[in-house]
Amino acid sequence: MKQPNNIALVDCNNFYVSCERLFRPDLLHKPVAVLSNNDGCIISRSQEVKDLGIKMAVPVYQVKGLIEQHKIQLFSSNYPLYADLSARVMHSLTAFSDAVDVYSIDEAFIDLDEHNANPMAMGLEIKKSLLRWVGIPVGIGIGPTKTLAKLANYAAKKWPKTGGVVDINDPQRRKKIMQITPVADVWGIGRRLSERLNKLGVYSVWELQSQSVGAIKKHFSITLAQTVQELQGSPVIAFAEQEKPKQQIICSRSFKHKITEQDELAQCISVFCLRAAEKLRAQQGVARRVTVFIRTSPYSQQAIYSNSASHTLKSASQDSRELLKIAKSLLASMYKQGYQYQQAGISLADIDTKQARSVKQYELFATGQTQRSDKLMQTLDQINQRFDKRITFAAAGHKQLWQSVPINQSNHYTTDWHGLAKVSL
Repeated sequence: MKQPNNIALVDCNNFYVSCERLFRPDLLHKPVAVLSNNDGCIISRSQEVKDLGIKMAVPVYQVKGLIEQHKIQLFSSNYPLYADLSARVMHSLTAFSDAVDVYSIDEAFIDLDEHNANPMAMGLEIKKSLLRWVGIPVGIGIGPTKTLAKLANYAAKKWPKTGGVVDINDPQRRKKIMQITPVADVWGIGRRLSERLNKLGVYSVWELQSQSVGAIKKHFSITLAQTVQELQGSPVIAFAEQEKPKQQIICSRSFKHKITEQDELAQCISVFCLRAAEKLRAQQGVARRVTVFIRTSPYSQQAIYSNSASHTLKSASQDSRELLKIAKSLLASMYKQGYQYQQAGISLADIDTKQARSVKQYELFATGQTQRSDKLMQTLDQINQRFDKRITFAAAGHKQLWQSVPINQSNHYTTDWHGLAKVSL
């Protein structure tokens, strides 16, 4: 599609926290945080929590004193609620543009050229409408490239006086923002890369965009060179680019409580295997290599053990039954008694998507990839996508052994009749 001249990045503010506050208006302007799986780390923070100096992904136990002192309201993650509200936000954006490029659960790029309207006015209207229609506050950055739109969005959230919408199509305004923004805050530049740039005297975004693209490509990477081009106003990252199928699918978890028995470990591996297989089929892929890994805590005062085992299939497969059989066999080959296992997982690799998307040539003696198998897996996925009560395999058991009971999970307000908000008169 044609590259837009005006790209807006719409980014939901503290998204998980905003979802919780939507149904708990009493929590507005109060410190709120959402926790990761097993309530281990903080993964979403209100501005009040950020102002206390609590960092992203910090373990809860490390900031327990601050939590108690400032009465921070903690929520266990409620992914069904977040996914539904995300879908509502993304659908609402289509009222302003037919070209919506969803980047993540709380971010999307949209083409503002469609209506030939003033970009800043459009941004303000989008922000106001999303708050009214869905109830989720957003920040909006506008620029001629995706990277510049990201930079503008950073400014919109960093400085409240902007009103939450920043347009940096104007060269002078763009230069001013670049000069006061650290290079570490550029989209795609992490800590290590920013440290390397700092050693070369590149501290601000303005200093980065002033570099020669050829020199950056020679001494760093093509990816960073493309970032520089985008900061200079030349579009490189395609708009609405199709997501590339994954070449490896990993599903793993750290356990809240240590697991010692093989049958319980096998149950966990079975659940992870079924999830990975479902993701594999969702991208129309087949995998040829299965790897299972298990490990104890590296900080345990007891015996430490870590191992992995792999199996290469003669014929690539996407059949949960075959992959499950292999995964359990791999686990049995490396399981040892007497250890307290803290993490386990499975990896599906050597993924071939062309075979699954084209007309398949089934091997005469292959046992895995058959037409009957494909139809069975397709039916299973369709049923599970349609109904809340999922069909699964007995090997997965009926308990999620790696998870603890959430300390404070909110209702599924928008996806469950029993979770609907109640109004008291």
